Amino acid sequence: MSNVTVTICTTCRRMGDDTSPRPGTRLRDAVAGAGIEGVTVRGVECLSACSRSCSMVLSGGPDRWSYIYGDLDPATHLDDILAGIRAYGETADGLVPWRARPVVFRKQSIARIPPQNDPQE
Repeated sequence: MSNVTVTICTTCRRMGDDTSPRPGTRLRDAVAGAGIEGVTVRGVECLSACSRSCSMVLSGGPDRWSYIYGDLDPATHLDDILAGIRAYGETADGLVPWRARPVVFRKQSIARIPPQNDPQE
């Protein structure tokens, strides 16, 4: 596994949730704490997916597809998120077979972004 970046919004929160730290900050800390080799975890102040908070981006360089996921819960989805990150990291193009993706990645995908070096062009 190499060159995988997980970017997590640290500012958004669910309607009526005033807990601190915010869900994205908790998710960022948990993913970083998992210490997955070859994975960089970073927090950003906004991914413009506020209505789908807690949100994250999974990317892996110019040859992989990138994904945006939302409605994540660091308390209940962490194991599946970590499994999804590992599965993504094992691919050359970012395309994890549908059935091999954790359910949270199948059902809570916001967008899929083609690689910068798109072989289809």
